[in-house]
Amino acid sequence: MKKTTLELPDYHRVALVLQGGGALGSYQAGVYEGLANAGIHPNWVAGISIGALNSAIIAGNAPKDRVQRLHDFWDTICSPAMFAQPWMPAQTLAQHDLLGSPGVPMASMMGDMGQNMFRSMAAMSALMNGQEGFFKPRFMAPGSGTPDQISFYDTTPLIATLEKFADFDRINSGETRVSLGVTNVETGNFVYFDSKTEKLTPKHFVASGSLPPGFAATEIDGEYYWDGGCVSNTPLEYVLGDPHRRDTLVFQVDVWSSQGALPTDILTVTERQKDIQYSSRTRTVTNAVHMMQRMRKVFYETLERIPAAVKAKDPWFDQMARHMQGARYNVIHLIYKNKRAEGHYKDFQFSAESMRQHWQTGLDDMDETIGYAPCLALPAEGENFVTFDIHTHKRTSSTQFRGAPVSDTKPAAKKATGAREAPVRQTTARKQVAKKAVTPSSSRTPLRRAPK
Repeated sequence: MKKTTLELPDYHRVALVLQGGGALGSYQAGVYEGLANAGIHPNWVAGISIGALNSAIIAGNAPKDRVQRLHDFWDTICSPAMFAQPWMPAQTLAQHDLLGSPGVPMASMMGDMGQNMFRSMAAMSALMNGQEGFFKPRFMAPGSGTPDQISFYDTTPLIATLEKFADFDRINSGETRVSLGVTNVETGNFVYFDSKTEKLTPKHFVASGSLPPGFAATEIDGEYYWDGGCVSNTPLEYVLGDPHRRDTLVFQVDVWSSQGALPTDILTVTERQKDIQYSSRTRTVTNAVHMMQRMRKVFYETLERIPAAVKAKDPWFDQMARHMQGARYNVIHLIYKNKRAEGHYKDFQFSAESMRQHWQTGLDDMDETIGYAPCLALPAEGENFVTFDIHTHKRTSSTQFRGAPVSDTKPAAKKATGAREAPVRQTTARKQVAKKAVTPSSSRTPLRRAPK
C-alpha cells in the first residue's frame, strides 16, 4: 500500500507507549509500521517487557530503517512453523482467524481445531526448546543462588540480538527519549530506567522483560530487577505524569484486553485471568487524569472570579493560572483484540504465522485510526485531555465523562511531518482542524491495508 504522510497539529511530544505481552508484541510492531507509513515518528518511546524490546529497535535505528529492523528482529525470535499443513496452509489460517467463520459449521469447527493444534504445538516448542536469539532452557533449571541464577530459561542470547538490531549510541544520543519500566526485586518498587537521566545498555532492556519464574532477574549496579509487569504492565502513567508538561500526542498500544467473554473451561479461565491481570491500569490511569484535569479547570475558573484589582497585587495568581491551564494531552488507545482459538498460551506462542497475523492486525488498526483525522487534533483550550479508541470510535474529553463518536472525515493533509521538540506556528487551516467539532456520522471510510 502506498504510504500516506500526515500533517499533525503542533504537539511538542509524540509518545509511543507499549505494554508487555510476549509474542503478542508483534501487534505493536504493526502499529509502528502504520505510524511510519504516515510519516509519524515518536520522539519518546516507553515500554515494559516486550514493549521495551520493541522500544530498543525503534529508538536504536534511524526512522527510515526502523520498520525493516523490526521485521528482522521478529523474524529472528520467531521460529518457523514446526510442520506444514497442506490441508490448511498458514495463509488460510490467517484469513480464517481475521475474517471469522466461513459460514459452514463443519468448516469453522475444523478450522478452529487446526489452529488450536498448530498454535499449541508452537507454544510447546517454545517451552521445550526456547526461541532463537531470545531465550533457551537453563541447564539444571531452576537452580539456586542469587536472583539472576534462578529461572527456567536463560535470556543471555537476547543481549546479542539487541546489539545486532539496535544502535545503543543512538538510543543514548537524546534523539528519541526511551523509558523502561522494571520492578526492584528487593524493595518491590516500580521504577524506570530513562535515557534522559542515565545511559541505557542491553541489560536495562532485558531487565524490563525478566518475568519470573521463566526468566531470571537482571542485575544492574548491584540491584536485581524483574519485569515491570510484576507491578504495572503499562508505562502510560509515567508519560502522563512527567513533571515537564508539554502538549503531547500519545499512542497507547495494549496487547491485553480487559474486556472479554466469560470463560467456559479451565483453559479459558487461564486466558481470561491473564487478560485481566496484564491489561493493567490503562483505564484507571486515563480516568484519574480526566478527573485531575476537571479539577484543574475548576480551580482555573475559580481564579477567574477573583477581582482583577486583587490579582494585580500578587503575581502568584498569574503563575497559578498558567499552571492550571497546563499542557494538552491526546491519548490514542489501540488494543489488540483476541482472535478465534488463540488460547491461553498466546503470549509464548512465537510461530512466524501468528506473528504475521498480530503484525497485520496492528497495521490495520493503525491505518483505520489515521483514517479518522479529528482524533489526532490538539485538544481545545480548557479541554486539555482527550482519549480515543478506534474499536468503539469514541472520543472522551476531560470536560465530559461519556464517549462521543468521532465524525468521519477524509484523511488529513498529505504533508511530511514528524514529532517536534518545539512547537511551530499553526496555519489557519490547522487551527481549524484542531478546533473542529466532533459529531456522529453514519459512513466511515477508514484506510485499510491489504495483507501482504
